[in-house]
Amino acid sequence: MRAGQYAGHDAVVSKGWWAAHKWLLLRRVSQLGILGLFLLGPWFGVWIVEGSLASSLTLEWLPLTDPYLLLQMLLSGGRPMQVAWIGAAIVVVFYLLVGGRAYCAWVCPVNIITDAAAWLNRRLGFKSTANFSRSTRYWILALTLLLALLTGSLAWELVNPVSSVYRALVFGIGSAWLLLVALFLFDAFVSRRGWCGHLCPVGAFYSLLGKASVVRISAVARARCNDCMDCFEVCPEPQVIRPALKGEASGAGPLILSPNCTNCGRCIDVCSKDVFRIDTRFNNSTNNQFLHKTEVAP
Repeated sequence: MRAGQYAGHDAVVSKGWWAAHKWLLLRRVSQLGILGLFLLGPWFGVWIVEGSLASSLTLEWLPLTDPYLLLQMLLSGGRPMQVAWIGAAIVVVFYLLVGGRAYCAWVCPVNIITDAAAWLNRRLGFKSTANFSRSTRYWILALTLLLALLTGSLAWELVNPVSSVYRALVFGIGSAWLLLVALFLFDAFVSRRGWCGHLCPVGAFYSLLGKASVVRISAVARARCNDCMDCFEVCPEPQVIRPALKGEASGAGPLILSPNCTNCGRCIDVCSKDVFRIDTRFNNSTNNQFLHKTEVAP
C-alpha cells in the first residue's frame, strides 16, 4: 500500500471493484441474512427461525445451540434438554469443518460494528492508545466460565454484545444500544480491533474449535507477494498471516493454521496479486505452490 492509498486500491485497479470486495460483501449478506431470519418472527410474525443465536429452532425441526452457552449452563448447574445437546453437536461439527472463528466473520452481528470501527480508525489514521495481549480473551473466557460456576447463573449473557444486538433490535432503545455504541467507540478510538481481536470470550471459545478445522485460507501463490502489506492492513488478526506468507524459507506450508484466523477472506479481496485463496488443511505442502518467484511476471 503506497502512501495516500487505501488498502485494496491496487486490487480494485487490477481485478475490478467486485472481485476486490467479493468476500466482504458475501459476509455482509451472510451476517445480515442470518440476523434478518431471527428478526422476521418478532417484527413480522414470520417464524422461520425461533430463538436467537444462543439457541434456535429453524423450520420447527433444526435445533442449533451455541456450545459456549451450553457449557455455561452446565457449569451453572443447569440440565440442558436433549434438543440442546443435539443443537450444540450440530454447531460444533459445522465449525470444526469451516473454522471456529468463521462464526466471528460470517455470523456474529457485532463484527459489522467492529469492522466499521476499524474502517473509521484507518481512515482517520487514529493511533490506538491501549494495547492488550491477545491472550487476554482466553483469560476472560475462563472468567466467564468461572462466574457461571460460582454464581449458578449465565452471568456473561447479561452483557454479551452478541445477545445485546438482538435485544437492541427487538426491544429498542436501552442499555444494549449504549453497550454497542461504547464498543464501537472503544474499537475506533481506544484500541483498534480491541474487542474482537483481544478481548471477546466468544471469539476465544470458537478459536478453540478452529484448531482442527478443515477449511483454511492459503497463501498458495506467496511467491507473487510484492510486500504491499494490504492484507496485514485489513486483516482482523494480522499476526496469523506472516507464518504462511513468509515462512517458505523455514519450510512452513502456505496454509494459515492459526485458530484465530476468521476465514473472512479480506486478504483474498485486497490482494492485487491473487496470493490467497480458500483451501483445506490437507493441502499444505511446500511443493504445492503453483507460482514461484522465478515465474513472476514483471
